[in-house]
Amino acid sequence: MHAEASANQGAQAALYGAMRTLWADHMQWTYATVKDFFHNQDALQATLDRLLQNQADIGNAVAGFYGDEAGAKLTELLTEHIQLAVPVLTAAKDGDDAALNSSLEDWYANAQEIADFLTAANPDAWPAEATSEMMKGHIDTTVAYAVDLLSGDYDKSIKDYDKAFSHMMEMADALSAGIIAQFPDKF
Repeated sequence: MHAEASANQGAQAALYGAMRTLWADHMQWTYATVKDFFHNQDALQATLDRLLQNQADIGNAVAGFYGDEAGAKLTELLTEHIQLAVPVLTAAKDGDDAALNSSLEDWYANAQEIADFLTAANPDAWPAEATSEMMKGHIDTTVAYAVDLLSGDYDKSIKDYDKAFSHMMEMADALSAGIIAQFPDKF
């Protein structure tokens, strides 16, 4: 019995670690991409490509539990999540408030689509209100450090990034807990 409990704990810890790594990569490469967008166009494509690979990595991880179709759908939604940041960053850089507001609406709408996807996959562990708030918080915190990077306030961008990162680790843990609750036979 002790060996089985230990194996279960090991499998659970492995999932938590893997999810945290995937979402930490999402945060790390998002920050690098936003910074390069504003301040280092020569590096932008390489960091963007790596960020987009991370979206596929997350989708592949989810596919192991929810199937290939679900993994592909999450990859698609997350890729769109990254692509929709470009008009937001462009409008902010150009000082175009109308375009910024419109592109932010699109970005928040995509965040809601991701929240809806998660709730549909696991409504007991990831209820609609919680996933909506989680995804809205992700956009809010990303916008905060992006504004800091645009204005060149790097000290503040790091503080705001730390908040965004902490929020994302809470999200990664919530996703792990939900998967474990939904698939106890795998843990």
